[in-house]
Amino acid sequence: MQAINPATGELLQEYPEATTEVVDQALTAAVEAQNRWRRASFAQRAAVLERAASKLRQRREEFARLAALEMGKPIREGRAEVDKCAWVCEHYAKHAAAMLTPEEVASDARRSFVTFNPLGVVLAVMPWNFPFWQVFRFAAPALMAGNAGLLKHASNVPGCALAIEEVLGDAGLPKGLFRTLLVGSRAVEAIIADPRVAAVTLTGSEAAGRAVAACAGAHLKKTVLELGGSDPYVVLADADIERAAAVCAAARLINSGQSCIAAKRFVVERAVLEPFTALFVEHMRAARVGDPLAEETQVGPLARVDLRDELHAQVQASIARGARCLLGGEIPPGPGVFYPPTVLTDVAPGMPAWEEELFGPVAAIIAAADAEDAVRIANDCRFGLGAAVFTEDAARGERLAAEELEAGCCFVNAAVRSDPRLPFGGVKASGYGRELSHYGLKEFVNIKTVWVG
Repeated sequence: MQAINPATGELLQEYPEATTEVVDQALTAAVEAQNRWRRASFAQRAAVLERAASKLRQRREEFARLAALEMGKPIREGRAEVDKCAWVCEHYAKHAAAMLTPEEVASDARRSFVTFNPLGVVLAVMPWNFPFWQVFRFAAPALMAGNAGLLKHASNVPGCALAIEEVLGDAGLPKGLFRTLLVGSRAVEAIIADPRVAAVTLTGSEAAGRAVAACAGAHLKKTVLELGGSDPYVVLADADIERAAAVCAAARLINSGQSCIAAKRFVVERAVLEPFTALFVEHMRAARVGDPLAEETQVGPLARVDLRDELHAQVQASIARGARCLLGGEIPPGPGVFYPPTVLTDVAPGMPAWEEELFGPVAAIIAAADAEDAVRIANDCRFGLGAAVFTEDAARGERLAAEELEAGCCFVNAAVRSDPRLPFGGVKASGYGRELSHYGLKEFVNIKTVWVG
C-alpha cells in the first residue's frame, strides 16, 4: 500500500497490507474489548473522547500536513478539519449520555421503556477526501454508544488511518476497541460477512455503496451509507447576486472541489444569469492553485491521476455535447495532479455535467426559466445529498428548502456543511441513514423495548 504525494508524484511511504491472520486477530480483539467497553459508564467513555479532542488539537499542524502530503488538502483546510474532529469528540462526550437515556413510554404494562444498547463491532469503510473528519464523524458517536470500531480507510491515506488509531489509543481507549486495518477493497466483503461484525458504515462512491449494501444485506447487517452528491445551488432572481456568487464559488472549491457536499450545479433564474455568471467566473478565476502546504493555496491537486483523468473526460464530453467552457477545462503542464477551476455553461440533459457527479473544481451553470423551473431542474438528479437556495425572501427560501428540494440537507443563503448538532445524510442515490446529532448516535444501537408486567 503506497502513499503518494499528489502535488509532486513522490512516493512518501509504503505500508504492508494486513494479512487475513491480522484481520482475524483484530476482530477477536475488538469483540473482547467491546464486551468490556459496553459496560463502561458514559463518564468513562466521555473522558477518553475529551482526551482525544485535546490530542487532536495538540497535533493539528502535524495532521494537517499529513493530509496535505497524502491527498493534497490545502493546509488551512486541513487545520480546520482536525479542529472539527476535536469538536465532534467533545460534542458526544458532553451529550451522548442524555441522548441515550432510556425513554419511558406509557402502555398497559406496569412499566415500559426503551433502551439504547450498543450493537457490537462496526466496520467503517471510509474515503480519502476528508481523511480525519469522515472517520471521527462515525467513531465519536459509535464509541460513545459502547461499540467497537474497525477502520478500512482509503488506500491512498494509510498514514492518516494509522494516526487516528494512535490518537484514540493515546487518549486511553482500551486496546483493540478501535483498529485500523490496512487492507484493500477486495478484503471488505469477507470482513462484512464475518459474524463478529454487527454493522457497516460507508462513505464513498455510489458503486462502492451498492457493493457494500448488497453484501451487508446478504448477511443481514445494518448499514449507513453516505454516497455521492451533485448538489444544486438554486439562485433566484431576488437573491443578493454578489453574495450568492461568492458563496457559490467558495462552496464549489471546498477541498479543491473533492467533496460530496461541494456545490456542483448552479441553477440560476435566467433574469440574473448573466450578472451571476460574470461574478462567479471572477471568483473562480481568482482562486489560488498550488502547493497544498503553502498558506495562500486555495485549490490543491486532485488526489490521484485516475480521478483527474475521469474528471477531465467528463468536462470534454460535456463540451462535445454543447456545453461552453468559460474558464479552465485543460490539464496544466508540469508535475502534480492539478486541475484548474473550471466553469461550464449551457449545460443540458445528457451531458456528464448535468447527469453525473463532478468530483473536482468544475462548476456547471444551468439556466432556469423561473423559480418553479429551477426547483424542477435541481431535483432532476439521481442524487440527493445537499442543496441550497439563494433568495432575499427568507420565508420563500425556507419553504423551498423544507418542502420542495429533494435532499437530506438544505440550506438557505449559505453553503451546505455538516455540523455535529444536526443530522447529516442523503436520499435517492446519495445513500440512507444519518450521521451526527442524536439521529446518528442511534444508528448503531439496539433500540430495545422493555415491558414489565
